[in-house]
Amino acid sequence: MPRLILVRHGQSQWNLENRFTGWWDVDLTEKGVGEARAAGELLNAKGMLPTTAFTSLQTRAIKTLHYALEAAGRLWIPEVKDWRLNERHYGGLTGLDKAETAAKHGDDQVKIWRRSFDIPPPVLEDGSTFDLKQDPRYAGIAIPSTESLKDTIARVLPYYEAAIVPQLRAGETVLIAAHGNSLRALVKHLSGISDDEITGLEIPTGQPIVYELDDNLNALERYYLSER
Repeated sequence: MPRLILVRHGQSQWNLENRFTGWWDVDLTEKGVGEARAAGELLNAKGMLPTTAFTSLQTRAIKTLHYALEAAGRLWIPEVKDWRLNERHYGGLTGLDKAETAAKHGDDQVKIWRRSFDIPPPVLEDGSTFDLKQDPRYAGIAIPSTESLKDTIARVLPYYEAAIVPQLRAGETVLIAAHGNSLRALVKHLSGISDDEITGLEIPTGQPIVYELDDNLNALERYYLSER
């Protein structure tokens, strides 16, 4: 049966600092490196070895993939990096402290920005500190100025269908190391979660999620590998 493994990157520096990160490129903390390695060790211990891998263009996800594959003895497998697996773009919230933002705008407003399905945060102004238009990794890409989860799904799912589904159909065991919201987009699709219910789904860092799929790539089972 086809098998898909999802891993959210290990703790990043801005996870630790409780800041909105989105597309901004931050590194893993020591704890995050440990989480990534532990994920790979778990894959190895359970015999859940990927044969091909996908990740975003962001350092925290790329390093998580590499640490996990190294720990699993699979650093040699093919991998593809693509911006469509990037984290949701947090727009004008990028870089802000979450608690300070809640104190300024109110908990309810911040909850809407963070958790609503289709309401994006304020846009990121051109030329601001976190403007990525000069970043060479995004040359030729129409960088969003903000994204809701709905917007994130609109780029993740077509990429999944075009690039990842063919690998699954070919019998590969696919590992995707990505981000909370790009993975939530996939989980919503694969598990048939409603727009309302997906707002309450939180994906922990460094914990492999396994999808056992049928031949039509419908989800037969979804579980955390640590619970098996």
